[in-house]
Amino acid sequence: MNREHEGMSDKIKGAVNKVKGEAKDQWGNATDNRKLQAEGKWDKAKGEIQHRIGEWKDGRDERSGR
Repeated sequence: MNREHEGMSDKIKGAVNKVKGEAKDQWGNATDNRKLQAEGKWDKAKGEIQHRIGEWKDGRDERSGR
């Protein structure tokens, strides 16, 4: 993958993890499954970090003129 698309790829992965995490969190809440809720919260946090990394990569590419 070329550097132009690295940031977008990370942002997409982050969005997927946030959606997956929200679904797990909600399902865990509905079924009173604390383990599933914790996994969902972890996935959402992971997704947020991936998104921010993608934004950083996009900014890095803009700063370097790519």
